[in-house]
Amino acid sequence: MMKWVKHSIIKRNILVLLFLLIVIGDSCKTLAATNITDEEITNSIQQIFENRNKAILSSDLELLQSIYDTDTKYGTWAYDYEVRKMKYLHNWAEKQGVKFIDIKPELVIKRIKESNDKFSINLLCSTEYKYIYEDLPAVENNSRIGTYHTLQIVNKDGVWIITKEWYKDPFGDSLNLDNIKADSIKNYITSQASRDFSTLNEKRINAVKYADEFCGAASEAQYGYKYNKKYRDYNPQGGDCANFASQVLFEGGKFKKNSAWNYDRDGATSTWLNADGFKRYMTNSGRASVIAHGSYEQIYKLSFKLLPGDFIAYEKNADINHISVVTGADSKGYSLVSCHNSDRNKVPWDLGWSNKSIKFWLVRVHY
Repeated sequence: MMKWVKHSIIKRNILVLLFLLIVIGDSCKTLAATNITDEEITNSIQQIFENRNKAILSSDLELLQSIYDTDTKYGTWAYDYEVRKMKYLHNWAEKQGVKFIDIKPELVIKRIKESNDKFSINLLCSTEYKYIYEDLPAVENNSRIGTYHTLQIVNKDGVWIITKEWYKDPFGDSLNLDNIKADSIKNYITSQASRDFSTLNEKRINAVKYADEFCGAASEAQYGYKYNKKYRDYNPQGGDCANFASQVLFEGGKFKKNSAWNYDRDGATSTWLNADGFKRYMTNSGRASVIAHGSYEQIYKLSFKLLPGDFIAYEKNADINHISVVTGADSKGYSLVSCHNSDRNKVPWDLGWSNKSIKFWLVRVHY
C-alpha cells in the first residue's frame, strides 16, 4: 500500500513538473516575442522604407522584391504596385529630362500592435524627392510627398518583410505615360530657364507660406506634419483639396469670405469644399481667370505662366476632382504645386497625373 502511494506521488509530481515545464516554455516564447521592442520595429521599418527607395532609384527589382512576402497574396499585390510606381517615376523622369538622385523618408510611427508574431503599424511618411535636370546637374530640386500607411510586417529568417500594406499614393491616379511624346516635351522643358519670383506681391508670398506650413504629411518636421486645426479635415468625407486651397486664399491671400464662399463653425459652402464648385466660383466671380484648359500636350507650355498663389484644377472623366495650389518653380521654371489629399509640397504639377484622359485647368488668381 505504501509503495503504491509513493509511486502515485512520484507520478503526480512528474506530471506537475511536465506541466510546469510546458507553461514555462510557453511563457518564455511569449516573453521572447514581447522582448521585441517598439524601437526595434521602428528601426526595421525605417530600413525597409530606405531599401525600397534605393530600389526605386536604381530600378533594382531584386532588392525591391526582398522587402515583401511574395508568398502571400497581399504581399505580392504590394510588391506589384511598387514595381508599377518605380516604372512610372523613371518614365516621368525621362519625359521631364531629369534624374532622381535621392528619395529620403522621414517616418512618424503612430501605432504598433503585435498579433500572432506579426506587427501591424500605422505611420506617417514624409518623403523628400531630390532630382536634377540632366543638363543642369549642379542644381538640386526638392519636392516632398506625404503618405499615411497601414502595414503589416513579419520576421522571416531574421529579416523583417512586408506582408500587407495600404496607403493612398499621390502617384496612384495615373501610372501610365505611354501616350506622351516624351522627346518634344523634354526638349521644350529643358530649354527653359529658372524664373524670378522676387517681385511677387505680399499676398501671393503669404499664400505660399501658409501652404508650406499646413500641407500635412508633406510639410517639414518643424510644422509637425499637420493640417491647420482651425479647420475640419474633410478627407474622410471624400477629400480636403478644395478646403485647403480655400484656406490658402483666405488665410494667406486675405480673400474675404462671403455668402457664396464661406467656412464657419457650422460648416462650409460647396464652393469652399468641392473642387468643381471652387473652380467655378473663383472663375465666375472674377477672383480668378482661366489661362488654359486641355490635355497635358495642349497646355504644358502655358504652365510656365503660372505664378505662386495660382491654382490648377484636374479634370477626369469630365469632372474636376482635384485642386492644387502653385507654390513655386524648379530650376527650369517648371511649376510646382502643394495640396492635400494626397499631401504634396512643391511637387511638379503633373507628377502623378499622366493619364491621357486627364485635362487641366490652369487658373490665374487675382490677388
